[in-house]
Amino acid sequence: MSTAGVVPGPLRRQWAGVVVSLAAVVTGGAAVLSVGVSTAVPLIGVGPVGLSAGARWTLPTVAIAGYIAWFCYRHLDANRPESDDDDVYRSLGAPNLVTLGRGTLFAAVAGFGVLVPTARIAWVPAVLYGAGCALDAVDGLLARRYDRATELGAKLDMAVDTTGFLVAPVTAVLWGELPVWYLSLSAARYLFKLGRGLRRYRGQPVHELPPSRLRRPLAGLQMAFIAFALSPLFPEVVPPLAVLVLVPSLAVFGRDYLVVAGRLGGSE
Repeated sequence: MSTAGVVPGPLRRQWAGVVVSLAAVVTGGAAVLSVGVSTAVPLIGVGPVGLSAGARWTLPTVAIAGYIAWFCYRHLDANRPESDDDDVYRSLGAPNLVTLGRGTLFAAVAGFGVLVPTARIAWVPAVLYGAGCALDAVDGLLARRYDRATELGAKLDMAVDTTGFLVAPVTAVLWGELPVWYLSLSAARYLFKLGRGLRRYRGQPVHELPPSRLRRPLAGLQMAFIAFALSPLFPEVVPPLAVLVLVPSLAVFGRDYLVVAGRLGGSE
């Protein structure tokens, strides 16, 4: 008898181990910041003034990391190949562990949004986000090489990518490294999902998006640009570059919604 959809005990225990490891990483990061960053003044005026930099960094970091962990737990029953007849794997596998690691890096970036950008930490968000983006190619490579492509992996990868596209630009805006209107890219992702969800709720037809030659390259371009914007290099060129990389992505989001709504053909 098939046990498809049943989450094995070893898989749940491994997930719990990931959460414990995540807590240890966040605790270590907070300790390093508490010692290495002398100022406890927040960039945004929330929370008690006496909180250390490490404590302030921990709050948003735990919120984002907790979301990623919860999302993974919620979809553990999808830790199987595309066919619904296959049993759930008993372990997360290397690809999903790499994706969870990416999520942890993006969560750490979120924490820096509430700290004052100083010379000592100026490069840290850019390095963390850049590393998370670089690992985006690794989880897919591992999945193909070891034949461990799963529904969970696809869902988790999308959730982590979307999270990164939210927290990294917000941090860059709070640090004054990106103009606030660049957040329209983050908003577009959620507006697209909202619009598609509303159509389903209303019983309106929702068409499938066909494969695209543009989405992946544009996503890679955005990742590279956001990592550059988070760095202290050449801040004067960031606003004009932001326009150049933002407009094509917004156009694709608009086109994709028209395709989903059936108002436009899916061919490119």
